[in-house]
Amino acid sequence: MKLLLDTHALLWWWTNDAQLSAKAKRAIANDSNAILVSAASAWEIATKTRLGKLDIGPLALTRFAELVQADGFEHLPMTWQHCVHAGGLPLDHRDPFDRMLAAQSLIEDATLVTKDAAFGLFGMRVFW
Repeated sequence: MKLLLDTHALLWWWTNDAQLSAKAKRAIANDSNAILVSAASAWEIATKTRLGKLDIGPLALTRFAELVQADGFEHLPMTWQHCVHAGGLPLDHRDPFDRMLAAQSLIEDATLVTKDAAFGLFGMRVFW
């Protein structure tokens, strides 16, 4: 299975946070699953760190590439196709990070690992 991690799922994985569901933990730890980490997550972590909303942000940003690689995850860049699709999604969902993750999930045919029920409105597969 190909899984794309929402930013909170990624951070909770890195910090072993109890908020990450047991089902999500098992799926992320399963070596037969391809785990994608979007560049949008780095952007979201940087933005929330700048706004003072994410205490772990500085460490996560400093070690972002290292942590993704150490876990055997794959970096997913934002392409122009992802951007066009995100901008054209019909729902009035204002969070640009969510719109990008939804577009990437749809285009890359990846299931999004997220606790956020709003993603279901985009017509994509979600996993929690």
